Amino acid sequence: MRLSCVFALGLAVIGTSVGAAALDVQHNVHHSKTASKHLAVRHTTHSRTSTAAAHRVHTTSASSATLHHAVLTRSRRHHYYGERFTASSFAKGDIFADDITAGEDPLVRQAAIDALGDMNGTAVVIDPSNGRILAMVNQKLALSPGAEPCSTIKLSVALAALSEGLVTRDTPVQLAGFRMNMTDALAKSNNLYFEELGRELGFDRVRHYATQFGLGELAGYHIEGEQLGEYPREAIPASEGGVSRMCSFGQGVSMTPLQLGAFVAAIANGGTLYYLQHPTSTEDVLAFQPKVKRTLDIARYVPDLQDGMAGAVEYGTARRLRANFQELPVFGKTGTCSDKGTRFGWFVSYSEAPQGSLVTVFFLEGGRPTFGPRAAELTGEFYKNLWDRNYFAEKGTQAHAALQVISTTSTR
Repeated sequence: MRLSCVFALGLAVIGTSVGAAALDVQHNVHHSKTASKHLAVRHTTHSRTSTAAAHRVHTTSASSATLHHAVLTRSRRHHYYGERFTASSFAKGDIFADDITAGEDPLVRQAAIDALGDMNGTAVVIDPSNGRILAMVNQKLALSPGAEPCSTIKLSVALAALSEGLVTRDTPVQLAGFRMNMTDALAKSNNLYFEELGRELGFDRVRHYATQFGLGELAGYHIEGEQLGEYPREAIPASEGGVSRMCSFGQGVSMTPLQLGAFVAAIANGGTLYYLQHPTSTEDVLAFQPKVKRTLDIARYVPDLQDGMAGAVEYGTARRLRANFQELPVFGKTGTCSDKGTRFGWFVSYSEAPQGSLVTVFFLEGGRPTFGPRAAELTGEFYKNLWDRNYFAEKGTQAHAALQVISTTSTR
């Protein structure tokens, strides 16, 4: 086991490698649940990268909960300035040639293709109000068995901790020589913070929430070719980091772009987990009906989560997005890790606009040029492409026309 530090494009990238190297790229719902008793947890299982002794959570109210632990030690720290990759970050041939596009929004699709450019990756764009996939470019990759979710798994862990009343967005958590709250931990993608949450939650609770949020099951409704990501039934061995490593960057988990998109669409709409549907013809579009998988009790926690996702875009790991697009609020989470010579770069986000939200998942595979902040940058390009082509203005006009029709019908 080793803790490695990789520098990519002049950015500090902190990582650990156990089969896969986690790269935590750092760029320089009100909580109403109250804990009814003190919770004391002692940990006797140690990972190879960190040990924790005499951890204790004192929670007397949602506003005063503080997570303490007495000892946190780091072991065997090594620094690496070169990581070898065998995969290419750039597409070979036309990766969109086999896509089925007749039921997609052509403007959204072209904006995503233009944003991806020659990067080897996929982009999925979802309407969170009904689960319709508006565009899915490079469908072969989008529908694949998925990959390690990297730091995007932190969204699931954060919601689990909020739901359990373990912390609020403002709860200071004591780490190795410093304290951090959830907002900054999400914005800066801090591994230590989420390792601590994972240890306190335990694997069973972490897995319960992850599966409720749709990980480990098909996200689509009869989407031909969709393959299944996996959420394991047991924690990875303690020698590989155990539940803490699973919560910091998803080691042992395989997640698809569709699963991540469906989950974040539920965050964006306040708790409705839709089956994703991908119309393949104009007839399918006209006959489209939303299909609800289940309703998640997360609406009160979304503002707590949203603060950190906004911070990621404004000052954290996703701030490259703002170099390309500043016109609308965007909330997101990056993820970067590598496995067997291939680096993964994730960025999932949702926008806020008077005309309605969009959920986007950009997932990249490759080598050194591939990482989460790059996926965020491409997402900014995507939103800029839509803005420049008056997509949001046209959506507003369409929405106004629909309201006029409803108003006219209701007065008859």
